[in-house]
Amino acid sequence: SVNTTAGFSVVTYTGTGANATVGHGLGVAPKMIIVKNRSNGGAGDGAWQVYHTSIGAANYLVLNTTAASAAGSTRWQSTAPDASKFYIGITGSVNNTSENYVAYCWAEISGYSKAFSYTGNGSTDGPFIFANLKPRFIMIKRTDSTSNWTILDTAREGYNVDNDPLYPNLSDAEGTTDLADILSNGFKLR
Repeated sequence: SVNTTAGFSVVTYTGTGANATVGHGLGVAPKMIIVKNRSNGGAGDGAWQVYHTSIGAANYLVLNTTAASAAGSTRWQSTAPDASKFYIGITGSVNNTSENYVAYCWAEISGYSKAFSYTGNGSTDGPFIFANLKPRFIMIKRTDSTSNWTILDTAREGYNVDNDPLYPNLSDAEGTTDLADILSNGFKLR
């Protein structure tokens, strides 16, 4: 399923156990890809594997853990996705023989979606992150150290300062700490 206007596709494929490519249908290179093995729910091969342009194709993140970015050429073959396909390596978490996978792929659409990195300042007066759009959904992950994944959105509370976080790597209820103001052109971390 592909929506090029929204810059999003959902792709299913069957693993081969050998280096391979998977078509994503977006017509431009995706900036973020999340892959899940649907046949194996184990802690290793069943983990949610994440490619993000800011950490490069020689590295990966895992959505259901707090782990920092790790090196792993067997995930994406150390090759960035292109306008028609993304690369999968030989690790079971993205490509076990005869196992079924789903991949969620996001491309940037000007004024609609953005994938990027920023550097925090460790202060309660955090940085302003310019996105050139009014975010409705924000997902944040520290890549150089362990930390929770954090999701903020405008649908649940919908006003500043009360934007309660969700943590997709935890089974917790939504948090109560106000982490950011969502603005017309980006967001301001607190």
